[in-house]
Amino acid sequence: MSSSETTTDHKTIQKWAEKRDGKPAVIRTSEKGGVLRIDFGEKEEEFDEIGWGEFFKIFDENKLAFLYQDKTRDGKTSRFNKFVERE
Repeated sequence: MSSSETTTDHKTIQKWAEKRDGKPAVIRTSEKGGVLRIDFGEKEEEFDEIGWGEFFKIFDENKLAFLYQDKTRDGKTSRFNKFVERE
């Protein structure tokens, strides 16, 4: 069975993303900062790659938490992640 975790710890998030070759990115919107994403592999056209400093500034300003999965049901490395409101 696979399970997910939620964290606001910057080091945990960065380590999880980098282990999967993920890079911090944002989709620019009319909202403050934009919509955060972790970009894996080939750059998505609508994603603007940003540094971790800007990424975590937007993350904290919007009071987000990072929901993620470490392994899939069959034990492979998972890239599932989602940004959610902090409780």
